[in-house]
Amino acid sequence: MAIITLTTDFGEKDHFAGAIKGAVYSELEDIRIVDISHSVSPFNISEAAYIIQNAYSSFPKGTIHIIGIDSELSPENKHIAVKLDDHYFICANNGIMSMICAEIAPEKIVEINIHDKVETSFPSLDVFVKVACHIARGGTLEIIGKVINTIKPIKNLIPFVNDEQNQIIGTVIYIDNYGNVVTNIRRKFFENVQKTRAYDISARSHKFQKIYNKYSDIIDFNIDESKRNDEGKGLVVFNSSEYLEIAVYKSNCTTVGGASTLMGLKTMDTVTINFSKK
Repeated sequence: MAIITLTTDFGEKDHFAGAIKGAVYSELEDIRIVDISHSVSPFNISEAAYIIQNAYSSFPKGTIHIIGIDSELSPENKHIAVKLDDHYFICANNGIMSMICAEIAPEKIVEINIHDKVETSFPSLDVFVKVACHIARGGTLEIIGKVINTIKPIKNLIPFVNDEQNQIIGTVIYIDNYGNVVTNIRRKFFENVQKTRAYDISARSHKFQKIYNKYSDIIDFNIDESKRNDEGKGLVVFNSSEYLEIAVYKSNCTTVGGASTLMGLKTMDTVTINFSKK
């Protein structure tokens, strides 16, 4: 049974996500639909890219991923279907795929050209569903589009390193449900520049000089639990996706707050790492 996933900024209130599912089932009854997220911030390309990059590989090979973010067709926002890592992705050519493609080269990219056959003002429902069902039936990408070789990049995807190789300037690309702040600095990139040197990490007025392996490493378990007072402490980790993350231990955005609110950090803010001389 084929699997189609949905990642959108539609939210849960409106009919959009349900309408897409209904359209898929109207074409293919023997299909499984999985929601990855419908809570992407509106039109937030980097946030959507981060979510799909870290979710898709958990699905079986051959899974088809519909990404409904900023998908209105225009001369500068065409639609594409991409085969990559034995998965299929259907989305607008607005940079969403560039984060995944930076790690793994696509096997094939086509610019979708069936719009003259599908009347639509809601591409995720009409065009993307038609393409997904075509692929689920075993159809090839060349039938629904012309082969292209490049996709649009996301700005600020790659952190900046100065000529002296003693500073990385990164960007906040995602804020998770706990208020943790995820940057575009990956562990391998950091270690290649660091070369075992000491460092300090700056985000607005906040500074850190240690990256923990996991959140609970900030706790001194030799201190009696009643005297620790660890909740609410700021820390830096490489998260499960290997991105540098600024967090608050056991944060709660609905009560005490998270790193984003307590430290005043938001998407596209700068995070700087300075390395000491050897």
